[in-house]
Amino acid sequence: MALWRTLSISIASPLGLILSFLLLLNSAVTTTVAIRVRTVKLPVFREAPVFRNGDSCGLSKSDLNLIHIAMTLDENYLRGTMAAVLSMLQHSTCPENLWFHFLCTHSDIELVSSIQSTFPYLNFKIYRFDLNRVRGKISKSIRQALDQPLNYARIYLADILPVDVKRVIYLDSDLVVVDDIGKLWDVHMEDKVLAAPEYCHANFTVYFNDAFWSDTELPKTFKGRNPCYFNTGVMVVDVEKWRKGGYTKKVEQWMAFQKKKRIYHLGSLPPFLLVLAGNIKPVDHRWNQHGLGGDNFEGKCRSLHPGAISLLHWSGKGKPWLRLDSRKPCVVDHLWAPYDLYLSSRHFLEE
Repeated sequence: MALWRTLSISIASPLGLILSFLLLLNSAVTTTVAIRVRTVKLPVFREAPVFRNGDSCGLSKSDLNLIHIAMTLDENYLRGTMAAVLSMLQHSTCPENLWFHFLCTHSDIELVSSIQSTFPYLNFKIYRFDLNRVRGKISKSIRQALDQPLNYARIYLADILPVDVKRVIYLDSDLVVVDDIGKLWDVHMEDKVLAAPEYCHANFTVYFNDAFWSDTELPKTFKGRNPCYFNTGVMVVDVEKWRKGGYTKKVEQWMAFQKKKRIYHLGSLPPFLLVLAGNIKPVDHRWNQHGLGGDNFEGKCRSLHPGAISLLHWSGKGKPWLRLDSRKPCVVDHLWAPYDLYLSSRHFLEE
């Protein structure tokens, strides 16, 4: 794999921006690219420090040593994405071995430039997520953010990523990692297609409505399984097994069923549960301290769950950058703040 960040032309020049943008998209773009003209400026970020591999790391350019991480790239969550990436680089034993795969819905030079200027040494590639993949398949949920097409991009990772990517960690943008991400990467998945923290103490019935549970046939979907809730914002996916098992089609079939008969209210999560709940490789709960954004309606403050923590996840309505900016942060939001690279007007004045 080539390091797409290595350019002989300065990315600060207009020509450099365009060439950089085209290089990054490369073969990943299978649809016609239209460069979007932005009317609203993206936030400005500080340049992150450079992080180097420890002595125990293998060659950073070797495919065998790469750790593949997939995230969506949404300008509304860009501040969260930057913090998440910084947290992984900072705590990784082998930061030069991290390879980021970013999925976005629009081809945007400024978005690419923002990542490059913030992380000049980052290994990454951008893929355009074709909105036609989910056109007519998304059902209205309890929160508008859950209805965005990019929220469903995780279903199509096996169709989008290069065939030589055998395993990938999928992460949401509203989290920070406070441990070596390589530990999550090394999880032994046995024969499972997906690994994630599993929460069998949670009331599983709430993820589907009465129309589902009162049906004579639908609950039999889980026959032979002990279905437990898992959060799709932190997953290790065996891309090869997902592709061979046709799991994209299996999830899509439940999305199509939902259009005919409404059986859930929570966006892209329930179809994952219908296909995989009770048949994943459980991962230690420390890898998803989720729910820090509160519920899906009010986003009220929540405390940390007891136990060790490797990943903090602000799933729910409340996002730490918004609550910090409003000067009404929750206590847990101060754990996110050290990774915030956003350059506000206050920062400019201080400098």
